[in-house]
Amino acid sequence: MLYSDHLNSSTRKTLSRTAQWLRRLHLDGLLLGLLIAVCLFGLFVLYSATGQNLSQWLNQVERLLLALAAMVLLAQTPPSWLRRASPVIYGAGVLLLLIVAVHGSVGKGAQRWLDLRVFRFQPSEIMKLAVPMMCAWYVHERPLPPSLRDALMLLGIILIPAVLIAKQPDLGTALLVGSAGILVVFLAGLSTTVIVTGVIGLGAALPIAWHFMRDYQKQRVLTFIDPSQDPLGAGYHSIQSQIAIGSGGVFGKGWTHGSQAQLEFLPERSTDFIFAVIGEELGFLAQLALLVVYLAIVARALYLSVGAQNTYARLVCGSFALTFFVYAFVNTGMVSGILPVVGVPLPLVSYGGTAMVTLLASFGILMSLHSHRKLVGA
Repeated sequence: MLYSDHLNSSTRKTLSRTAQWLRRLHLDGLLLGLLIAVCLFGLFVLYSATGQNLSQWLNQVERLLLALAAMVLLAQTPPSWLRRASPVIYGAGVLLLLIVAVHGSVGKGAQRWLDLRVFRFQPSEIMKLAVPMMCAWYVHERPLPPSLRDALMLLGIILIPAVLIAKQPDLGTALLVGSAGILVVFLAGLSTTVIVTGVIGLGAALPIAWHFMRDYQKQRVLTFIDPSQDPLGAGYHSIQSQIAIGSGGVFGKGWTHGSQAQLEFLPERSTDFIFAVIGEELGFLAQLALLVVYLAIVARALYLSVGAQNTYARLVCGSFALTFFVYAFVNTGMVSGILPVVGVPLPLVSYGGTAMVTLLASFGILMSLHSHRKLVGA
């Protein structure tokens, strides 16, 4: 009994010290634990999805450590500095997108990267942070809900980078960047007049958007309606993904034992379609568990956003939380066949460095805006 009491006392002291350490670093323990759990699960799945390629797996570990460092660093940043820096970050991001349009590195038929010799990165990823921060900065000291004039100004802030990204072409990232900004506008509150005007404008813009879409993007939309019309071409990704998920059943075929993934029938299995690998090898229950953790992350992030200190902080935190939800929803929907294929990776699981750094950086900013609320006048 005494030994058990000693263990309980020791455990309580350890937990107390950990909580104090997290508070000093301005980190939310629950949110951090959920994020790390998804990242570790992602590494577990990725080893199989890459065909047990240890070199590629170690590259992802390095990127994860860099992303965690960025999150911790941004969590220390005062909210007042983040707000003042928002226009600078946005302007720098737009400038980098213009440089990409002229001198960007081409890969897989798209001009999306800047090659700095040491490493390559996608400036479009910066805009996932910059656009909602800029929109929140714009409405911070203006009356809410936004007027029609302010809503149009916000629309311009969103459309400039979204159009530049869509022209690379990168429709998936353009949609995510656009949704991040639009979420800020909706969270700020909109009058019925503005909403109706926006819906009418969006409907009128659809034929124009269709005209400017690339042929392969149009084909993706048509294939979404009927994948069987081109089973070996545009419909191949969707068909193979659904076969992989269906063949896994409830419990899956076992880690590293998925036939669709390991025999390379499933395309982009380590990036955009890694959710299908989870379904085939670990089963429906693993997919469901991952979705539950995703929802827990979104719920915790929204809870933290409610306690934010001012309009800027609430809008940024809320946008980051809901954008993460959109990220996960679009990928899982696309892999499951309920949405068109738009090239959006599974957050914190798919192979890739820039997207992971951006996502964890957004949570670092969110934790900063929450944890500094009583310490710094923002």
